Amino acid sequence: MMNMLKIRSIYPRCGRFTNRESNLSNRRYFEPVTTVVRHKISPSGRDYATLRADDQYLHRSIVPTDHFQRSLPRLPIPKLEDTCQRYLNAQQALLSDNEFKKTRGLVDKFRNGTGLDLHNELVTKDKQNKHTSYISEPWSDMYLSSRLPIVLNFNPFISFFADPCKANMDPAIRTTNVLITSLKFQRSLNENVLAPEIFHLNPAKSDTDQFKKVMRFIPKGLSWYGAYLYKAFPLDMSQFKNLFSSTRVPRLGKDEIVSYKDSRHVVVMKRGNFYVFDILDKDGNIAPPSEILAKVQHILNDNCAPAKHPLGYLSAEERNTWASVREKLLNAGNEEALQLIDSGLFCFCFDDENPKDPNHLTKMFLHGNGANRWYDKSFSMLMSPEGTMALNFEHAWGDGVAVLRYINEVFKETTTKPVINSDTKPASIDCSSLVKKLEFKLDDGLKQAISNAKIKFHEAVGHLDVAHVVYENCGRNFLKSERISPDAFMQLSFQMAYYKQFGNFVGSYESCSTSAFKHGRTETIRPCTMETSDACKMFHKTQNRPSVSEMREAIENCSKKHSDLTKEAAMGQGFDRHLFGLRKIAETHGKLPNIFNDPAYAYMNHCIISSSTLSSPAVQLGGFAPVVPNGYGVGYAIQDERLGCNSTGYPPDTSVSEFVECVRQSVKEMHSILLGKDFR
Repeated sequence: MMNMLKIRSIYPRCGRFTNRESNLSNRRYFEPVTTVVRHKISPSGRDYATLRADDQYLHRSIVPTDHFQRSLPRLPIPKLEDTCQRYLNAQQALLSDNEFKKTRGLVDKFRNGTGLDLHNELVTKDKQNKHTSYISEPWSDMYLSSRLPIVLNFNPFISFFADPCKANMDPAIRTTNVLITSLKFQRSLNENVLAPEIFHLNPAKSDTDQFKKVMRFIPKGLSWYGAYLYKAFPLDMSQFKNLFSSTRVPRLGKDEIVSYKDSRHVVVMKRGNFYVFDILDKDGNIAPPSEILAKVQHILNDNCAPAKHPLGYLSAEERNTWASVREKLLNAGNEEALQLIDSGLFCFCFDDENPKDPNHLTKMFLHGNGANRWYDKSFSMLMSPEGTMALNFEHAWGDGVAVLRYINEVFKETTTKPVINSDTKPASIDCSSLVKKLEFKLDDGLKQAISNAKIKFHEAVGHLDVAHVVYENCGRNFLKSERISPDAFMQLSFQMAYYKQFGNFVGSYESCSTSAFKHGRTETIRPCTMETSDACKMFHKTQNRPSVSEMREAIENCSKKHSDLTKEAAMGQGFDRHLFGLRKIAETHGKLPNIFNDPAYAYMNHCIISSSTLSSPAVQLGGFAPVVPNGYGVGYAIQDERLGCNSTGYPPDTSVSEFVECVRQSVKEMHSILLGKDFR
């Protein structure tokens, strides 16, 4: 459930991280790119060695980055009565009549007794902490206190489309352009001139220069209300500060997010070896592009042997084990090397293999070989020898809003205004003295710890299976023309697919952002409803089959219900986070109410189907592992004329290939019904 997420507005139209559409978003996975973008090295057409002052920024927004932060509305705590009723509504599709009757009794007792006391305590605590949201601290603690390895359990990946200019897919060129654009993004963010993240309900009215000119003069304490008058909704940007120079440090019991203010270097990994070099000067200016290119090329040309004892495996360890080993590393004289890794602006990993297909790409970028990764960094860029690029990010510090904004900006800038190209010559500098290869002091105990981590890593990832499906001629355009929510359509296909496989309904999770509120994190959409249950059973009938119009009505009912649930979740009116907060308070008192000990509660929260989507002109594919051993991790995309999903699972409890085939069949059947044809 802690995987990639999609942002939802308080309005049903918003099903994406961004309003900006592009024909790039409609490419097939791994579809060859034939468009060639012709460009100059710089706006003036000259190959400059040093970036000009204006080129040090991604842009310089006249509306400050933090302009709306102070006036953002606070995440509401739902009424206890509403939460209890929504919880029961979600349980109904999962339980038998007798089970539901028992659960309803426990819920009634909770909302009229202990639940009231816990709710009042939560409300009181929330009023005492108006600078944040009621969910921010406990949700962050949930991530940081988990002792599970973060690879597979938490870190997702997102892969980029290819650069339209084939020559710029050269790893050295693409890496250099990404590094420079990332630094522009960081500097714009640090100096408060990165444009605020805003959802525009009516872009023609609010995504304009006039809107920006008006907003800049509205006081920060009132700015959100000014934007609201334009039907524009600023989003929380508090997580952006942890994008760069940030890392998760393992500690016994609970990890820590550590950020470094004055980082100037990047960490690069190749064959399990670590390199560092400066990409900012002492004044914080971006180094000359030709020098960055020379340093990148130096590492790529280094025919280094694979590290004998790759420390990367340790970042995939059980967290207490990793915390203990880290202390031993520090005591063995590796403090400086570890601090250089931790404080790097981010990590860039050069791999030795190219992805052969979507399934291989998923395994390569979701977990890789373990030796050439540092999973603790806020994010790592991953690069294949042919220039295929992806991002793997640690999830405790934040969610998808900040990550996707960064991805979109990097892709747009590097593909439309690259700083260097194939004509750029590397600077004639002594890279051997400017690029530092880190060395580590390892005794036999540390070497054994790395060996143990390696064994456990390969055992874990070796069990993961991956499958991928794309369905043509049915996408966003068709579904909207039929007045069906594209997201609801996909979620129904997952419910139908599982019902085809196993004949029952299970705990299902769809992540929804609450970043429209101050320090909002996520809320859960529960896609398994009475409406999806009825539709699955209807489509599965072999005798007394319903008519085409009846099955279409069932799809429409699912679409409406899912849209309602989405609006509730995005407005902070789901039930999962509220119950989570109440449970955390109950734990401090040492006794859980019976509602939380109910087998039905455990069954619902054993999320067999965990799903999330990303729609962006930059994103080719994304994915994550299941959140339970017998579950599916489902990353999906809905494009203009096609849709598809990328699923993971652990055999033999699951069959991912069978699941995605059932998804394909379900989509085909529903597509046929929407076309007015019976699929039998």
